[in-house]
Amino acid sequence: MKKIAIIVAGGSGTRMGAEVPKQFLLLQGKPLLWHTMRAFLRAYDDLQIVLVLPEAHLQQGQEIAHTLHASDRVQLVTGGETRFHSVKNGLQKVKEAAVVFVHDGVRCMISETLIRKCYEQAIEKGSAIPAVTATDSIRITNGDEHTAANRDNIRIIQTPQTFLSHILLPAFEQAYTPAFTDEATVVEHNKQKVYLIDGEYDNIKITRPVDLIIAEKILEGRNH
Repeated sequence: MKKIAIIVAGGSGTRMGAEVPKQFLLLQGKPLLWHTMRAFLRAYDDLQIVLVLPEAHLQQGQEIAHTLHASDRVQLVTGGETRFHSVKNGLQKVKEAAVVFVHDGVRCMISETLIRKCYEQAIEKGSAIPAVTATDSIRITNGDEHTAANRDNIRIIQTPQTFLSHILLPAFEQAYTPAFTDEATVVEHNKQKVYLIDGEYDNIKITRPVDLIIAEKILEGRNH
């Protein structure tokens, strides 16, 4: 089946305190987005990428695709007002039945193994939402009150959130609501069940300067 990765990279880098959007910050001399795209391109030779970027950075996206020798496998799309709208813009490029991955551009430590596992489960069950068990103590607050939660029942959600296109595309025809925090919530709101899959603790999202240091260490470990 056709494989399409919608890579959403519309961040501004505010929390990073950087002058450039975080997806273009360098990790071992390459933009974060380069590492992300390379993992998907290497996972499957027939996978196509739809890269969603702010309009001002489309040229940078083209340059990254060129350095990966993948210009023929990457389409660029302008992002929208919210993640929901950015993903919806990307989905306009899905013209036939496909397995669709939706991935955060700054989750640059994504492994080819997890990508393939998500694909295989989506074929079997219709969806694959990577998640890891919480390792910290968790408390649920309600005003001034708070109660401890059983962390064994808590899952931290990651990407790529992966779906068969006939499940994902109709869900994005719904009107937007702030309750849509990710693709899984959009699909569930459209009365479709979603299925979790074991994620990877290395599959971190780069949001703060310390995350770059962690990513550097992860890459060093992989290279050795």
